[in-house]
Amino acid sequence: MYKLKSSKSIIKRFKFKSKNKVLRHMAGHSHLLQKKSSKRKQKLRRVLSLKQCDISNLKFKIPYIY
Repeated sequence: MYKLKSSKSIIKRFKFKSKNKVLRHMAGHSHLLQKKSSKRKQKLRRVLSLKQCDISNLKFKIPYIY
């Protein structure tokens, strides 16, 4: 059987801490920042953890990390 390829885009977007913890950044903090308030940009800087149902969807795309 051939080796499965892991999705490189998922590896770049998420940080894998343990078996049940995956971190992600909030969307919308890369461009068009001039019209967003500083309070809104401050909230967009946060790092959030993925929900368990979303982690189970990632397991098929990255077979050798999990």
